[in-house]
Amino acid sequence: MSLSLPRSSTHAQGPYEMVQEQIERAAEHLGIPRNAVEIMKRPKRALIVHFPVRMDDGTIRVFEGYRVQHNDAIGPTKGGIRFHPGVTLDEVKALSMWMTFKCGVAGLPYGGAKGGVAVDPHSLSEGELERLSRGYMEAVAQVVGPDKDIPAPDLYTNPQVMGWMMDTFSRLHGTFTPGVITGKPVVIGGSLGRSDATGRGCVTVIAEAAKDIGLQLQGASVAVQGFGNAGRTAAKLLADLGCKVVAVSDSKGALYDPSGLDLPRVIRAKEAGNLLDYGPQRIDSSELLELDVDILIPAALEGVITGANAPRIKARIVAEAANGPTTPEADRILYDQGIMVIPDILANSGGVTVSYFEWVQNLTNDYWSEDEVNQRLQRAMVKAYRHVRQTADQHQVDLRTAAFMIAMQRVYEAMKARGWV
Repeated sequence: MSLSLPRSSTHAQGPYEMVQEQIERAAEHLGIPRNAVEIMKRPKRALIVHFPVRMDDGTIRVFEGYRVQHNDAIGPTKGGIRFHPGVTLDEVKALSMWMTFKCGVAGLPYGGAKGGVAVDPHSLSEGELERLSRGYMEAVAQVVGPDKDIPAPDLYTNPQVMGWMMDTFSRLHGTFTPGVITGKPVVIGGSLGRSDATGRGCVTVIAEAAKDIGLQLQGASVAVQGFGNAGRTAAKLLADLGCKVVAVSDSKGALYDPSGLDLPRVIRAKEAGNLLDYGPQRIDSSELLELDVDILIPAALEGVITGANAPRIKARIVAEAANGPTTPEADRILYDQGIMVIPDILANSGGVTVSYFEWVQNLTNDYWSEDEVNQRLQRAMVKAYRHVRQTADQHQVDLRTAAFMIAMQRVYEAMKARGWV
């Protein structure tokens, strides 16, 4: 069945336009009032901050940052903070919206939020990075909190950055407040299993999808675009299941070996500072998406699979470990080609699911073993995938539309119960 999506246009669609179109597509299959859809198409609150940071040479730089809260009908908002030179308000708005629907698919008591600072963190010393992290938290502290909005790591942020931010918030409020942020170091309230959760959750739904289409994971070929935390974890776990990882890439370039990469050696090269030091098996990064593989995992930035390259995608499963890697036009093309796309709001929801576990542990002061965390995550991801798959089959839609339908219905019911619509 062909999806009724717009054909190509000369206008490059940004992430904010993408998510609004995805909302409209799902709304066509739901009996939700128009006013409720319009509320969901826009963030409730967008904060722009400018804050000074003293650099190592004594100069002061002023950075621009954002915190966007999309919808808090179900509960406090939740979402990561990214440090990247390309961060824009529209990008953060879109990411906050995807977070609402990600939480909705996962059945979590959260709405969506997102934050970011326009900065190249690789250009900063550790001291400058710490001062930047603390400065950002000071600037947004009035709008976050354990019962308001709970940040987490995202692109180019990590547990240490979260630890500095949690400490700053705690100092401002005069009390140790681990529940203000998730993805922290374990010693100050972080959850065991959190660092691998996004990649682990992605692999869980890949395994379920593979069963549905009759794909044997033993020997299945895998390409991973983006070899950060999520991509690396997914690659390792799929290799443990018998898959053959043939291609990986990061911001410096891409590696490809049809007979299978030596994954431990690739990881060592990456951790030493340059993925490409692995060896001469290099290809252009754009080629990786179009390789003849069974499973493709886009785990980098948004908008990499478009109407231009989608006709050349050959994978049987595209599992979106990144946020927004596939444009709506590309969605239609991949669906028409019979390629299963596991959407971002399902495929990478393992991170926010274990962030929820961390928040619960912080609030109750009851901490779980890594095995318990992983078992809870496995059950949650399988349940979410099965719900999405059932909805897709029932309504004859793609998995992304089904996932949005589930989440939007849940948000609508919360807004209705609170008297918003």
